Amino acid sequence: MTGPAKIVVRFANGKVLKGYSQDFAPTSQSFHVRRTEVAGVEPGQQVSLRDLKAVFFVRDFSGDNSYEERKTFIAGKALSGKKIEVTFTDGEVLVGTTMGYDTQRPGFFLFPADEKANNTRMFMVMAAVKNVRFL
Repeated sequence: MTGPAKIVVRFANGKVLKGYSQDFAPTSQSFHVRRTEVAGVEPGQQVSLRDLKAVFFVRDFSGDNSYEERKTFIAGKALSGKKIEVTFTDGEVLVGTTMGYDTQRPGFFLFPADEKANNTRMFMVMAAVKNVRFL
């Protein structure tokens, strides 16, 4: 059994929720986010996928505001999945790779082009995606 995932949840309305989740699944309509890493201390807030823009699985909650994430791939570096650029309905653009993009699913995982980024992977909610471009 793995521990809880450290996540930052971005809602479609701009709200942000930071915490831990142990029941996130890309096929589930909802999951719980709690403030503490320790299970059982609190039930956590239930979050509905339909209200979200994306779920960011992060290394650190604060990140590094001075770090500029690279939006390009390193030439010659082996990658898993297809290279894509995702544009959200709010105009934000993310670049990375995916192995599960399917418009018939509620969302898909994106792995950032920059392996040093604070995000280790991101779950893009299809309802908040305006455009996907294969690179």
